[in-house]
Amino acid sequence: MRIVKSAAVMQQLAKRWQAQRRRVGFVPTMGYLHEGHLSLVRRARRAVGPRGIVVVSIYVNPTQFGPKEDLSRYPRDFPRDKKLCRAAGVDVIFAPDDHEMYPQSSGGYSTIVAEESLSRGMEGASRPTHFCGVTTVVAKLFNLVLPEVAVFGAKDFQQAAVVQRMVRDLDFPVKIIVAPTHREPDGLAMSSRNKYLTPEQRAQATVLHEALQLAAKLVKRKTVSSSALKAKLSQFIARRPAARVDYIEFFDPQTLQPVEKAARGTRLALAVFFGKTRLIDNAQL
Repeated sequence: MRIVKSAAVMQQLAKRWQAQRRRVGFVPTMGYLHEGHLSLVRRARRAVGPRGIVVVSIYVNPTQFGPKEDLSRYPRDFPRDKKLCRAAGVDVIFAPDDHEMYPQSSGGYSTIVAEESLSRGMEGASRPTHFCGVTTVVAKLFNLVLPEVAVFGAKDFQQAAVVQRMVRDLDFPVKIIVAPTHREPDGLAMSSRNKYLTPEQRAQATVLHEALQLAAKLVKRKTVSSSALKAKLSQFIARRPAARVDYIEFFDPQTLQPVEKAARGTRLALAVFFGKTRLIDNAQL
């Protein structure tokens, strides 16, 4: 397994692989890897085959964090990440620093990539600068790694949809695979931010998955008013004293537009704070 920290070297390697007609599968991460990330690595390997190249990027991207968010304390453990990647069969870890990704020479860095439709609601409304940072860094990573396939997790459903739209609109020659959410045995979606939770908060955080299950049960046989269902789920989540709802949204999985009626096939996304830790989850009902 090779570790690359230079953007220029990463792109040179990618061009060499292209010349050799070797397929490249890519998993972008911010590190502090867990089994959910490793499931994406395995999916990338299946996509490119044994002769293909699997690249994992590890980069905590500052442009997708708001001014009051957790950039400085976001969990980092590169030695552990290296061991996990090696065991998972990763070929290359691309681990640039901020200088490599956003060079300040020759007038500084001043270009952004913005998606202006799917990114407006939910995470985009709660974190106004977030998706611009995501699309910008993912576009740069695609240009450096030159993957044929990139794998994203369904836990960040809106992010995956925004990236898919960017790829379509800007003609990136990349196939986007959205892999299922990987969960703990009690249903909590795996996330690097779960590390922040106190034992009490961790026990209560299962309410996200329980709320998704409750909503699915309520719409199994009939259509339900979205506003009424939001109120019911808010009350359900509020029974956990550590929980504070940021948003609950029922939306069309293709357009990401809110729907007035929730039914089978509707997508539900929610964001809930436990103390200062904000967790997200979603599911198709």
